[in-house]
Amino acid sequence: MNVLAPNASAMTLDGTNTWILAEPDSDLAVVVDPGPLDDVHLRHVVDTAERAGKRVALTLLTHGHPDHAEGAARFAELTRTNVRALDPALRLGDEGLAAGDVIGVGGLELRVVATPGHTADSLCFHLPADRAVLTGDTVLGRGTTVVAHPDGRLGDYLDSLRRLRSLTADDGVHTVLPGHGPVLEDAQGAVEYYLAHRAHRLAQVETAVEDGHRTPGEVVAHVYADVDRSLWPAAELSVRAQLEYLGEHGIVQLPE
Repeated sequence: MNVLAPNASAMTLDGTNTWILAEPDSDLAVVVDPGPLDDVHLRHVVDTAERAGKRVALTLLTHGHPDHAEGAARFAELTRTNVRALDPALRLGDEGLAAGDVIGVGGLELRVVATPGHTADSLCFHLPADRAVLTGDTVLGRGTTVVAHPDGRLGDYLDSLRRLRSLTADDGVHTVLPGHGPVLEDAQGAVEYYLAHRAHRLAQVETAVEDGHRTPGEVVAHVYADVDRSLWPAAELSVRAQLEYLGEHGIVQLPE
């Protein structure tokens, strides 16, 4: 089940997807990404679970951005649950999350997949029984995501996308349950599109630098000229990550 948070914007699309996960015959549920600190939304998540005959037993975070995690502490109060996350600063309780962890609640099994890149602490959750993966902001239901430099790094992000591609090829994952936007039923196609998009943007940034556009702002104005200007600040974060990547690999040289 998905409860949509009322925080729609250019960056969050229709709002944050708060996922309620449970086995059909269990009365226990896991909630992924409670969302912003909005008491009406948080109570709506609890009520939705209870109407389905479920009690929230655990809260998980894909990463620490406020539109996903700001409401976690309040949600933990409402549900008397622990909050598990990769970042110790976001945890409530003794247990965190790490790559390879297997979480079991009421017969539900989730496998933790490390997917840094959008942020350093980004995680995905693989649901083997449903052949699905919850991707947070690593893959969105519409459009593409930001590599949030300096915390996010492009090299890490590309590795994470390849890791997700392996899930689709080797583990049969076919459904993406994103942190924003609609469910995607072609997981492999979505990941392949993201990889191709990143390669295309990287080539555009490299060409822009070779043509004399040296600062991140100049590159954004050139490469993202057809993108709504309200998204340029976010685009600049990705451009900074791309420039860093190109510099580290000796593909371009930028002024100090």
